[in-house]
Amino acid sequence: MTYWLCITNEDNWKVIREKKVWGVAERHKNTINKVNVGDKLVIYEIQRSGKDYKPPYIRGVYEVVSEVYKDNSKIFKPTPKNPNEKFPYRVKLKEIQIFEPPINFKDLIPKLKFITNKKKWSGHLMGKAMRVIPEEDYKIIIEQMS
Repeated sequence: MTYWLCITNEDNWKVIREKKVWGVAERHKNTINKVNVGDKLVIYEIQRSGKDYKPPYIRGVYEVVSEVYKDNSKIFKPTPKNPNEKFPYRVKLKEIQIFEPPINFKDLIPKLKFITNKKKWSGHLMGKAMRVIPEEDYKIIIEQMS
């Protein structure tokens, strides 16, 4: 089993939660193709800056319940930089845990192994839709549930 940190924004978090589906853009096809049924996805919502500031959050944990499939229906909101993006490579999900309130990701940084540079931690996520995290980090995150 592999543990993944999946990077999304507030709008697409709502889609993931409602439709129980995770999708990535065409350019991340090779990454999502490594996902298997039974893998765990930790949903990370990027921070918002400016007057609507929000810290980065861990929103929930899901289990993958389908093989990767391609679907061009427009359910995810594209990014302003890429308004025609559809995130066609997808997997179906089963909810394990939704964090209410969400977990502030910055509080976890000192404990997470995959973040080797604690000062420039966002570099570990930049330009990625999803990345593998060690099982130890997954356990640290889900311990926040209790």
